[in-house]
Amino acid sequence: MTTTAADLRSGKGSHDENFPVASWIVHPRHRPAILAFYEFVRVADDIADHPTLLEADKLAYLDRLEGSLLGRGASEPEGVALKIALADRALSPRHARDLLTAFRLDVTKRRYADFDDLIDYCSYSAMPVGRFVLDVHGERGTTWDANDRLCAALQIINHLQDCAKDFRALDRVYIPLDTFAAHGAAVEDLGAAQASPALKACIADLAAKTDGLLAESRVFSSLIRDRRLALEVAVIQTLAERLTALLKVRDPLCERVHLAKPQVAALGLLGLVNGILGRFRRPPAAPAAPATPAADPANPRRQP
Repeated sequence: MTTTAADLRSGKGSHDENFPVASWIVHPRHRPAILAFYEFVRVADDIADHPTLLEADKLAYLDRLEGSLLGRGASEPEGVALKIALADRALSPRHARDLLTAFRLDVTKRRYADFDDLIDYCSYSAMPVGRFVLDVHGERGTTWDANDRLCAALQIINHLQDCAKDFRALDRVYIPLDTFAAHGAAVEDLGAAQASPALKACIADLAAKTDGLLAESRVFSSLIRDRRLALEVAVIQTLAERLTALLKVRDPLCERVHLAKPQVAALGLLGLVNGILGRFRRPPAAPAAPATPAADPANPRRQP
């Protein structure tokens, strides 16, 4: 193994994501740490999704990334950069390591039994991203519950948008197996040119569950003390709700289920307005919570 993890990058960057990453809304003092975290996660994701790399090599690269993050070597620049960013703010590498757990699952686990199994995956693949951003901003642990629901929803939206590509390129399926069974569909339906009625019902079912998560996360923005972060979260919530609505009526096997730039701009503005109004309506701030949060209600099997 003579290359670095960065040599395996797909070319995708923060501006190519569905949702804002350290946008102009976030205060400039917080952006470097968030972007260092993003670059670490991006390269790990690209390793896990690499179309030709052997499974053992993917796991070895992920181990090297973790080693660089923890100071057990310096072979991977993204790990070293994040280690420095964390040290500057006295933050733990915990959230980054949770994400590495998710990427190892991406390499070794290709099917999910039911919605709980999928949410357990999201507790490693998505929830730590929001938790890290909250930690960077010094937010309270009491915001984690709403964060976890929003982040799980964002992850499932991505899964549904890419369900055909993930199956065809990586034999990876995130629609739970019991959802296929409930609607009389089969995993192999994802390889068709367009979705069958049964597969459309599976996608709509999972989109409806995502809607439930988004309904529970709608309060999230109003719970955040940092005004700029609260507004970014409000924008993300608005974009997610629109994408979920599209997934209920469009076929991701043959139709575009992404937002064009003008739509993102318009919905972003709506999200900003919603965020501002939400801050006027929010209740008085509660006293600061203890540093160690309670068990995670979004996933009772996992302690935060």
